[in-house]
Amino acid sequence: MGNPTWRPNPLPQLSEAAEAWDRTKDTPSIALLETYITRYKGTFFADLAQARIEEVNKKQVAVATPTAQLTPARCDGVEITVGQGERRCFKPGAGKTEYFKDCPTCPEMVMVPAGSFIMGSPANEPERDSGEAQVRVSILTPFAVGRYAVTLDEWVTCVTDGGCNDQMPLSTNFGSGRGRHPVDGVNWKDAEAYVAWLSHKTGKVYRLLSEAEREYVTRAGTTTPFWWGSSITPTQANYNGNIYAGGGSKGEYRKRTLPVDSFEPNPWGLYQVHGNVWELTEDCWNESNTSNPGDGSARTTGDCSKRVVRGGSWSLNPLYLRSAYRLWEYVDVLNFAEHGFRLARTLNP
Repeated sequence: MGNPTWRPNPLPQLSEAAEAWDRTKDTPSIALLETYITRYKGTFFADLAQARIEEVNKKQVAVATPTAQLTPARCDGVEITVGQGERRCFKPGAGKTEYFKDCPTCPEMVMVPAGSFIMGSPANEPERDSGEAQVRVSILTPFAVGRYAVTLDEWVTCVTDGGCNDQMPLSTNFGSGRGRHPVDGVNWKDAEAYVAWLSHKTGKVYRLLSEAEREYVTRAGTTTPFWWGSSITPTQANYNGNIYAGGGSKGEYRKRTLPVDSFEPNPWGLYQVHGNVWELTEDCWNESNTSNPGDGSARTTGDCSKRVVRGGSWSLNPLYLRSAYRLWEYVDVLNFAEHGFRLARTLNP
């Protein structure tokens, strides 16, 4: 009788699985737990990971329950379909207390009102750029926008589900709440892939914001360089705190992103519209606001190899965080730890 054919042990060492479980057991990231199950399939710890997924799902379903009231006989706000068909009534602009998710792992969205604003900066705004010409923009209908930039957890869920071009971001570094940081190290094409995946998954019309919409929701009815006023300090946003801005003060330079729910939200309930990561928009690059259509729509003419980014990032001078500041990035360039995105959702009648 010959020697039996040698086969590698199909299961990783239990000690390795145990050590990995000790690092993973408290995570709220379903994507990370699913990755653990794949890696350690067949072990007792994989069963624990599955139980943890069920626990997280229960919590997320509770969070996903919209905070707005069920549609009464008369809706004094905007009535929309949430998730798989539930109708809810939301008051535009009440995002600090009212928000919704279309699925347990979908981004949280708030309703913003229709309205008109002056896009760009006045001639006397400190550190104003020549491309910030003022134009009036009218947003004719309410729409939904992400409370936060899309998170690493949300992005990894897309990749795990077969979407997002199977593109893991450059900084997939879980632990210490890392999954609640904004996804970064993705480009415009990657962001569009996420939009396509989420729209297909939910049956809702998700998209990137236009440049005009991004400034509109940043300002949230304000007219100053930052939604809270004319000056800035590192206690209000995440940027290079070693650099002084007029009227503000120096402070901590964190040298990394922070969780998306850091700092206070603006009047409409949006978090970190200044700093943390640049947010990609739909618009092709144009040198000035002067050709903006003025109706909130994206500009699809100009240099479409570049797309507008807004908001500034953790590594930059505070002048780049101003509501009116405009910059661009190539559609297919990966800029490590700098670029993320926020979603909009067009409302169905």
